[in-house]
Amino acid sequence: MLNAKITGIASYIPDDVLDNEMLSQMVDTNDEWITTRVGVKERRILKKPVGSSYMGIQAVNKMLEETGTDRNDIDLLICPTSNPDHRFPSTASIIAHGVGIEKKCYAYDIQAACAGFLVGLYEATAYIRAGIYKKVIVVAAEKMSSMVDYTDRATCPLFGDAAACVLLEPTEENIGVIDGTFHVDGSGLEHLVYKAGGSALPASHETVDARFHYVYQEGRAVYRHAVIDMLTSSQDVMKRNNLTNEDIQWFVPHQANLRIIEAVGARLGIDENKVMVNIQHRGNTSAASIPLCLDENKHLIKKGDKLILTAFGAGFTWGALYLIWSL
Repeated sequence: MLNAKITGIASYIPDDVLDNEMLSQMVDTNDEWITTRVGVKERRILKKPVGSSYMGIQAVNKMLEETGTDRNDIDLLICPTSNPDHRFPSTASIIAHGVGIEKKCYAYDIQAACAGFLVGLYEATAYIRAGIYKKVIVVAAEKMSSMVDYTDRATCPLFGDAAACVLLEPTEENIGVIDGTFHVDGSGLEHLVYKAGGSALPASHETVDARFHYVYQEGRAVYRHAVIDMLTSSQDVMKRNNLTNEDIQWFVPHQANLRIIEAVGARLGIDENKVMVNIQHRGNTSAASIPLCLDENKHLIKKGDKLILTAFGAGFTWGALYLIWSL
């Protein structure tokens, strides 16, 4: 049976570091408070006056060069992002133009918040399994600093900027994206939302004054749902594929909060040495967090290794994916 495998991976992080000491000069917080609660020591910030597409272009160019892929062979580019350059056109179209692949390639954005990469990966897999496309790029690009309120001590330590991408191609081997499960619960709107700027609450002087143009999060509610939903979706995909803890070489959760990561891994019974983590130095990069974590740790992963990826984000939207590594 035709399946989709990852044949390339790359990422981009900005040069500028924002560490906890620097944050403590901006808002009432300190390194101990941040480290204890979320586990982040530093994050990268894109200070250039450019959008998320800039980082996506850097990541895709790097991957195409490293894999020696002909740009004219790319059929589709999917961009999961919560930080598009503009409401329209799509950030995917800007990235495709920026890397010179738009002549043949179609491109579109998806909005699945922090779960966006997994959703995009599964969509790309469906296209390849159906024989519609042969080479698909999924590039998550997130300039999270563009929506962070640096006067809010509860949320500003969490987020960083990054982009990361993968190239998917057909295979008849039993490797690649094997299975996934995804869920959505719209009642989560009130707990995690970017309040203004959409059609429900268009931008105005009043929305700016009310500071509605920043990410709003009720931490306790999000923590509780994230732990339960990432846990159960991971269990479901493992059970469906007859996988035990011992079968899994790597567990790669969305890098939202170190305490969430530790709680989910412990409840799954996964050895902590098999849990892939980079949040300490990258923060929460939303949809980019899982591919960024994979790229930065790819030297540890061997072809044939079995991975469980899981994510939770605004909506609420969440899921898990079973992947057999192919690089």
